[in-house]
Amino acid sequence: MSSRPTIKEVSRIAGVSFKTVSRVLNNEKHVSEATRQRVEAAVAQLNFRPSHAARTLAGRKSFQVALLYDNPSPYYVYHVQAGAQSACVRHGYRLLHQPCDIAASDFVASVMALVDEAHLDGLIISPPVTDRLDLLDALEGRNIPYVRIAPGDRRDAGLSASMDDVAAARELTDYLLGEKHRRIAFIQGPQTHASSSDRFAGYRAALEAAGVAFDPELVVAGNYTFTSGLEAANKLLALEVRPTAIFAGNDEMAAGALAGAHEAGVDVPGELSIAGFDDTDLARAVWPMLTTVHQPVADMATAAADLLLGGDTRERHKTLRHELKVRNSTGAAPKR
Repeated sequence: MSSRPTIKEVSRIAGVSFKTVSRVLNNEKHVSEATRQRVEAAVAQLNFRPSHAARTLAGRKSFQVALLYDNPSPYYVYHVQAGAQSACVRHGYRLLHQPCDIAASDFVASVMALVDEAHLDGLIISPPVTDRLDLLDALEGRNIPYVRIAPGDRRDAGLSASMDDVAAARELTDYLLGEKHRRIAFIQGPQTHASSSDRFAGYRAALEAAGVAFDPELVVAGNYTFTSGLEAANKLLALEVRPTAIFAGNDEMAAGALAGAHEAGVDVPGELSIAGFDDTDLARAVWPMLTTVHQPVADMATAAADLLLGGDTRERHKTLRHELKVRNSTGAAPKR
């Protein structure tokens, strides 16, 4: 059995010093492109994999970052994890997946303890953790690098990757208005998520621009879960004058609303159109498949990790595009 290749062999084949190989492996600057290519060719030839411990000792980095999340949607969390992971692998970093409880009294202290105990080089923070301003203050007070996914408050703080939730929600509502719906209900997400208020703002803006009066009776609170969407739909379907369309703030709640309509014997989309937001795998797993907004969750997480680890400080905030996905759960408003 052959022995594991060493950095000495890489430097010999590439014709450069150990330090130069280390700079290339650590994605450091001040290395010519020709030298970088020689080192990468030697690494590929030897199938060399640098020791994590050796890299840590050679520099003052742990080459570890953590992803913080506290989100009830498993679909959203999965795509955030996948997107961040792909970028970390590319940059040669290990990603720790850290669930959090932002309601815990020791939340900030526990995060700072994680930074110290794992010797983290930085944090990728997803919503709603991204809007815990006391955490941001603690990180900035100790100069700990961080990047936020979809921030709501202090959007200029640190690095960030996001999309325009207000514009996306307005576009979906405009689509429903274009299908002649005028009683459009909205199932809102939890107040701890900035996306919840942003999507509600887009919904209201579209109604106002179309000259459709806002009816608070058509707005029901949810918490981004299937059960809350089901309960909200039951309330809306019990109204004396039912809505002709329901716009749920995420796909889980929209799937719950769809289940509520099925249980009540309401035809979708013949009697009731239902739309969601995010375009998770769930949107295509239910029937009829959900009209929704494609939120590039994995791409946002990838962009966030790239901003944190790429070392290019010229771009601090990246905005990604959304896309309206029209499917079979929506259609023209029924004639009354």
